[in-house]
Amino acid sequence: MSHPKSRRVLTQTFGIILGVTIAVWFLRGFGILTFIPGGIIWILILLAITTAILSRLQSIWWRF
Repeated sequence: MSHPKSRRVLTQTFGIILGVTIAVWFLRGFGILTFIPGGIIWILILLAITTAILSRLQSIWWRF
């Protein structure tokens, strides 16, 4: 049985990180946030992917 609150926290964290990443990427592309280096965007993308994987793995781990 999955623990819904802890999974929801990771899922919400993933959504927030993904939203911030997309916003920063678009704003940088439009020339508004030009001072943010590309490495920061890569870190945000990797953080979003990692959070998504952890959220999925946690839902699998809670079943057993």
